[in-house]
Amino acid sequence: MIYELAHIEIQPGTQEKFEAGVQEAAPLFQRAKGCHGMELHQTLEDPNAYLLVVQWETLEDHTVHFRGSEDFKAWRALVGSYFAKPPEVRHATTVAKPF
Repeated sequence: MIYELAHIEIQPGTQEKFEAGVQEAAPLFQRAKGCHGMELHQTLEDPNAYLLVVQWETLEDHTVHFRGSEDFKAWRALVGSYFAKPPEVRHATTVAKPF
């Protein structure tokens, strides 16, 4: 399992619209090849900062199949106008799960 970790900073005052856009985009991820789920987390220290966590079967499911799709364009159309700057995206895999 690969985790896409996207740090997203949005423009002040757009939280409700951004969160609604993410909700509306959920079906785009649900039907994406290799997508096993997504979560949106708002940071406590900064209400304009979010962490989007998406579970992918493989790295290529995100970086090739989803990012090269029309659904990715639709995702960006729904939420991109709220970004204060481009998201910072990293990919991770679990190496330990002690409990």
